[in-house]
Amino acid sequence: MNKHVATVPEAALAGSLRDFRAPEGSDLIGRVAGFYQWQSLRREHGLWPYARSTATAPKARCDARSDAGENFSGINFASQDYLSLASHPAIKQAAINAIQEFGVHSAGSAALLGNTSNSLRLEQDLSAFMGGREIVLYPTGWAAGYGSVQGFVRPNDHVVMDVLAHSCLQEGAKAATQNIHYHGHLNLEALTRKLQRIRANDTQNGIMVVTESLFSMHSDTPDLGAMRSICDEFGASLLVDCAHDLGSIGEDGLGHLGLQGMMDAADIIIGSFSKTFASNGGFIAVKDRATAEYLKYYSATHTFSNALSSVQAATILAALEIVRSDEGKALRRKLMDNILYLRAQMAKAGLETLGDPSPIVPVRIGTEAMGRFASRHLAALGGIANLVEYPAVPQGGARFRFQVMAAHNRADIDQVVKILAKAMHDADLEYRLGHEGENADAARSRTVATRAA
Repeated sequence: MNKHVATVPEAALAGSLRDFRAPEGSDLIGRVAGFYQWQSLRREHGLWPYARSTATAPKARCDARSDAGENFSGINFASQDYLSLASHPAIKQAAINAIQEFGVHSAGSAALLGNTSNSLRLEQDLSAFMGGREIVLYPTGWAAGYGSVQGFVRPNDHVVMDVLAHSCLQEGAKAATQNIHYHGHLNLEALTRKLQRIRANDTQNGIMVVTESLFSMHSDTPDLGAMRSICDEFGASLLVDCAHDLGSIGEDGLGHLGLQGMMDAADIIIGSFSKTFASNGGFIAVKDRATAEYLKYYSATHTFSNALSSVQAATILAALEIVRSDEGKALRRKLMDNILYLRAQMAKAGLETLGDPSPIVPVRIGTEAMGRFASRHLAALGGIANLVEYPAVPQGGARFRFQVMAAHNRADIDQVVKILAKAMHDADLEYRLGHEGENADAARSRTVATRAA
C-alpha cells in the first residue's frame, strides 16, 4: 500500500509554478514563502516529482532518490542519454585521460585563457560534422541558446519566435529587445502575418526568427524549408535550435536539419551536448568566422563564463567520434527501433502518445491533479519518467515525457508500459474516490443544514 494514500487536500492538487512567478509585497525575500508552503504540501503527499537524484549511473535501469529522501528504483525513461553514451567505456576513458593531462577545470573564460587543445579540437571536429560551419562553444546548452539571441539582437531589432521556443531563447530575447513577437506553434501563416506587420512599419532593423528542429514537450518539428522562404521574403535571419535531435536522429546524425536537407538554411544553429554527447555544454554554429568572432566578445554567456573544461571537451569529442561512426549509426537505428516499439505498445495499452517519433515520447495524462497522482504511482511501481505540467505545457495537458535510450530493450519497454497503464488506472481511481468522498461530505452537510432549518 502506498504510504501516501490518504485524503489529499485540494491545494496539493491545484495550482502551478506560474502562481508564484511574480509574488507581491515589499519583503523581497519573505514573499517567496508561499511557494515553499505549496511545494511542501505536495511533497508531504508524495506529489512533488521534481529534483530527484540518481544513486547509480543514469542507465536504462537505475536507483534514485526523491528530494524528500525516499529511495526508489526502476526502469529509467527520465534521463537524457539518447545513444547511451554517458557510460560508454571509451568516453569514460577519454574523461580519465583528460583529467590526468589537464586537471578538472578550465579556470578561465574562453575569451581569455579558458580554452584547451581539447576544446580547440572540438571546434574543428564539430565544424566538420556540421558542414564546415564556424563553431563557438558554451559551458551549457542554455547559455548557448541565451547567447545566440542576446549576442546578435539589439534594442531596435525584432525577435519572432514559436510560442513553445525554449526558455533560454525566450530569456535571451527579453534581455535583448522589447520587440518580441510570438506566433502559434508551427503556424507558418501566423509567422508570415507577424513578419508582414513588422516590415510594414520597420524596414531598417533586423529580425530574428527563432524555432527548434525538435520541440521537446510535443516531439514535433517545423517545415524548415518553408520557414527559410518566409525569412527570405521579409529579410529575416533564421535561428534553429537542434538540442534534442542532433546526433540522435537520421542516418548521418544531423537530425531534422539533415532529414529535411536544410543544413544550409539556418543562419544560426544552436545545440546542446547534454542529450546525445554525454556532457554538459552547448554551441552556436554560424556560416563565417566574422560572425563567430563577434559572438565570442558580444555574447555575454560566452565572454563572462568559464569555458568548457578539458574533461567535458574530451568527453564530447569521444562522443562525437562515435556519433559519426558505424557504431553511431547502429545506435541510432537501435534507438529508433525502441522509439517505434514504445509508441506502438503504448497505443496497444490505450495510452495516447503525442507528436512524431523521436527520443522524446510524450504520453498524455490530462489534468494536473491526475498527473500528480499518476507520477506518484509510477515511481512506486518501478517506472521512472518525468511529469510535465502547466505552465511548461498547456493547462489540462499534463503528460509524461518518456526519454528513450539506445540501451533500452523490449523487456524494459513491455514492463514500463504495463507499469504506466496500472499507474494511470490507480491514479484515476484515487482521483475519483477523492472527489466522490468530497461530494458525499458536501451532500451530508447539505442534509444536516436542511434538517436544522
